[in-house]
Formats: sequence, C-alpha cells, structure tokens
Amino acid sequence: MENINLDIKAFLDQDQRKDLLRLLTAGSVDDGKSTLIGRLMFDSKMLYEDQLAALERDSKRVGHAGEDIDYALLLDGLKAEREQGITIDVAYRYFSTAKRKFIIADTPGHEQYTRNMITGGSTANLAIILIDARHGVITQTKRHTYLASLLGIKHVVVAINKMDLVDFRQEVFEKIRKDYETFVAQLDIPDIHYIPLSALKGDNVVETSERTPWYHGNSLLEFLETVHISSDRNFTDLRYPVQFVLRPDIKFRGFSTSVASGIIKKGDDILVLPSLKTSKVKSIVSYDGELDYAFPPQSVTVTLEDEIDISRGDMIVHPDNRPRVERHFEAMLVWMDENEMDLSTPFYIKHANNNTKAKIDQIRYKVDVNTLEKSNIENFKLNEIGRVVITTTKPLFFDPYTQNRQTGSFILIDPVTHNTCAVGMIIDKLGSKNLPSRITDTDKETIAKGKSLVTIAERQKKLNQKGETIWITGLHGSGKNELAFSLEKKLFENGATVVLLDGSSLRTGLNKELDFSPADRAEHLRRVAHISKMLNDQGIITICSFISRNSSLRKQIAQIIGEERFHLLYMDATMDYCKRNKPELYSLIDEGKTENVPGMDLEYETPANAVLFLKPENNGLNIDIVLDYLAKEKIFPNQ
Repeated sequence: MENINLDIKAFLDQDQRKDLLRLLTAGSVDDGKSTLIGRLMFDSKMLYEDQLAALERDSKRVGHAGEDIDYALLLDGLKAEREQGITIDVAYRYFSTAKRKFIIADTPGHEQYTRNMITGGSTANLAIILIDARHGVITQTKRHTYLASLLGIKHVVVAINKMDLVDFRQEVFEKIRKDYETFVAQLDIPDIHYIPLSALKGDNVVETSERTPWYHGNSLLEFLETVHISSDRNFTDLRYPVQFVLRPDIKFRGFSTSVASGIIKKGDDILVLPSLKTSKVKSIVSYDGELDYAFPPQSVTVTLEDEIDISRGDMIVHPDNRPRVERHFEAMLVWMDENEMDLSTPFYIKHANNNTKAKIDQIRYKVDVNTLEKSNIENFKLNEIGRVVITTTKPLFFDPYTQNRQTGSFILIDPVTHNTCAVGMIIDKLGSKNLPSRITDTDKETIAKGKSLVTIAERQKKLNQKGETIWITGLHGSGKNELAFSLEKKLFENGATVVLLDGSSLRTGLNKELDFSPADRAEHLRRVAHISKMLNDQGIITICSFISRNSSLRKQIAQIIGEERFHLLYMDATMDYCKRNKPELYSLIDEGKTENVPGMDLEYETPANAVLFLKPENNGLNIDIVLDYLAKEKIFPNQ
C-alpha cells in the first residue's frame, strides 16, 4: 500500500512539473478545426465514457460527418454552432498527455469574428492554421496567418487537412506548402511546420499514417508534445508591474504581482518607476515559501531592503535595463467595439497594471486583413485593424510588443460603457519629430493672433495657482529684497511655481546698458513689466522687488501687466532704518559720489493704493501676512 501511495505522489509531482502549451486553431469554414481538436482528444484517450456515449448519440442526431463520429461536437457547444456546423465563439479545451499539458482555443474562421480570434490567440504560444487540401491557400488562410503574426505567435503548424479527399497525393501537399511559403515570407513568423493529415480519419493526428509514406515528419500530437517554447519568454528584461501592496501586519510590506518578464533574485539591485528610487530585493515570497529567484509567469511577493513608496501601477526593473517611459507611441490596433471609433473620445487605457487616459491622435493606415493592403481611413469599425498614434495622460512603462508581449500590449476601454473597445500591440515610442499635432482651424486662428492654445483655466487647474504679480516697492535698504527672496523660497517649498525678478539681477544682464537716469529707470521698469506679463500669461507667479518711485510709473506697470493681476506691496521703512541697512550707498550720496537716488535727491512717492503696508522690523511675520493675502485672493493655492 505504501508503494502505491509513493507511485501516486511521484505521478502527481511529475504531472505538476509538466509545462503548458497554449495553442489556437484557425482556418476557413469547414476546414475541420473543431474536428481536429476533437480527434486529438479522442485518440489521446482524454474522454470519459459518458462523454463518448454523448458524442456518439449527438453525432447521429445533429452531426455533419455522415456515418462517422462528428468530433467537432466536442467543441461546438452552442445551439447555433451545431445547427450550422460552424464555430461562432471561442471554445477552450484542456487536455494533457504524459509529456505536456495543453489549452486549446478553437477560434471562428469567419472574418466577422476576427475579434474572437484575437481574444483566443492573445495568450497562445502556437497556432495551427488549417488548410483544406482541396482548396489550397485561400484568402482566409492569409488573414489568419497575418493575425497570428500580429499577435507575436512564434510557432505555426500549417495543417493541410482532408488529405483523404485528394487521395493523399504528395504533389497536392507540396504545392500548398510552396504557395504558403511565398505568402508567409513577408511576415515575421520564425518557426513554421507543415503536416498533411485527415482530422476525420485520424491520419497523422496522433500517430503517423501509412497512407502518407512520403511524409517523414512527426504526427501533429508528437510535434505539439516536443515543440520548444520555453525560450519564447523574455528572461532578459526584468519587468515587475506591481499589482498589489501586501501589508498583512505592521512587520511586513511586500509588492505582489506576476513576473511579466526577466528574472528577479534575492539581493538584486532594483529601480522603481516612475519615482526612480533604488533598493535591493530582501526576499521573494510565494505560496510555497521563500524563493531565491522568480521568473515568468510566477506570482510572487517581493520585499525590499528600504522603505520606498510604491503603489499599484509602478514597475520594478533592473537599474541598467529600463523600458521605454513615454506618453506617445505607435501601435497596431484591433477594433473590437460594435460602435465605430470616435477620435475625440478620451479612452481609458489598461497596460500591465497601470491605468490612465489616452487619445488616438492619428490613424496611420488600415490593413485589409485579407489582402494585407494598406489604406487611409477616418476611423475603425468592428474587426478592423490598423496602425495608430496614441498619447496617454501619464507616461507608460513599455517595451515593443515584438520584444515583450506582456509589457507591449494594452486594451482601450470606453469611458461611458466600460466596454473593451480595442486591443493593441505597441510598435515603439514616437520620435519627437513625429509627435502628433492635432491643430484645428480655430487653433490656427488663435496662433495667428499670437495667443496660446492653453487656456488660463487649464493652467490654473494644473498649477493650482493664478499667474499674477506681487510687486514690492520701497526705498533702497527698506528690506524689500529680504522679503522678496524669503517669500520666493516659502512659496517654492509650498509647491508654487514662482519667479523672482529684482533690480540687481536684471541690471547685470538684460538691462545692462541702462543707467540710473529717470528716463532709463522708466525703461528698466517697462521691460520688467513685460517680462512679468509673459510669465503671468504662462500661469507663473512673479515676485518683483523694485523701487518704482512714483504713482505714474506704478500705474504704467500695472497697465502692462494687467491691473487685475498687479498686487502692490509697500515696505514702509524710515530713512534711518534704510541708512542703517545700506550704509555704503548712503555714504556715497552724502559724499556727492552718486546721484538720482529716490528719497534723497529724487522724490519718492509713498503709494496710497498698496494692498499691504509692511514694516521691515516685522519681516519674520511679513511672509505669513503675504501668504494669507495670496490664499484669500486665491492666487495660491487657487482653491
């Protein structure tokens, strides 16, 4: 009894270690896809007695194989499928042999069910393309091969079926192979095998047939059991898109997901996108305990040496091997919605474990899946395929689909119905010279007027502030610069986008040629006002620290900037305070070595319309006073 238990355990362990082959079948109507899969399951002894009894009974009642068993009924379970003898929806079947496990997707042959084939083939390692030996390579054959290539399927079996109806003639087989090779040369499918068979009679399905002595290859099942697929996965580029932050208690914080590609090991240096934070892998935890390493498609939880803020949608990679981090990319798109594409729709895009909004900026072309011809169109209809340019709201972390199927694929979701509108395969990022430009006639008119296409409201929403000017006036030495620079630092720390303009900086650069005469002083301030206006138009707060000695000058400045955006602050300092604060300057005045100094040999007019009157002795409190004013006026924050 103990030996029996050991044998059972050994068998279960061996079964657990068997790898899995996902495959799809595709072909024209009546090429025998469902019959072939049914035959595989029947001849490999994968059916129970009650299934066999039901199959024999259904074959007599609704079968389409005459006196023979109709193996297609094992897969065509829908009433409409059985009535018409065709496949309408994708049928998945699981079976296994001593060497391998299989998941088979039986996909419809009709062009109107292209999206069903895309669904069935999205996870497939191998495609079986059936060809009726009587008809040879036809339009549907080319379409299904193109779709297999589009999906990145690396292994294709060209199953030339119904050889019994052409007397198993080798010349028929060779002609079909030559025709297919001529067509497939323009596609990227690295591994193609040709097998003559009869799904109905079982020739070369599970065992090689004596009726094809000229064929020296394996039977279909033998090939499926031995085809090498382990190297198809990308084990080079680590892509670990975080799905869930696992925090069962205060002592444990891990990041869970399936390894999309590459290998992650304990002690690995890692980089987190988009934050660019780095750390080391502390442990890799799975259902079976801790692992030294993990690889696709294992689902694990990774812990790190350092406390890093990571959330769903972030990606862990190796520092020296990063994916593209872009908002613009080109992709092949398969439209799957009953409704036509609307280019103005802001879709939701689901990529890896990341979600954001996306727009289709441009349709490069549509591909006729029957002829592979390209044409220009305005939008896509159901089952149509083409190349598009997409822009997302936030960057995605992706690889080209040909390099990495897991990080190169995505779906588009309708924001209203939440239906899946399309599936896409990323070609690559978009170079800056090819970035899309959706300029309308109205936009062109706006540009011609020298106005921005970004509205003030859009800037305010993005920056959370109003682009306005804080103008600080006062005498030399009044403390206005101290307030200006301190205010700039505080606003920056609080998240504001702010630029400081002061006399000393501008006079050493932009206004270097101007002197301190009244006329040049006025020109100096006029230039400052225009700079401020331009910055305000961009949504930026400007802090200006200038004497601006009289109401006439200040009024001109306000008119240039815009009186509603001009906020005048007066630093009210006594002359004694100013002289103590800037003794060198005022000594030169007393010695007659300089002139045209406001408050001394030039009149300084105290502003009557300042929104705030501040004392320099209170500069520690003045910043809070100004911040309160900005918040009250909803300049910053703009809420």
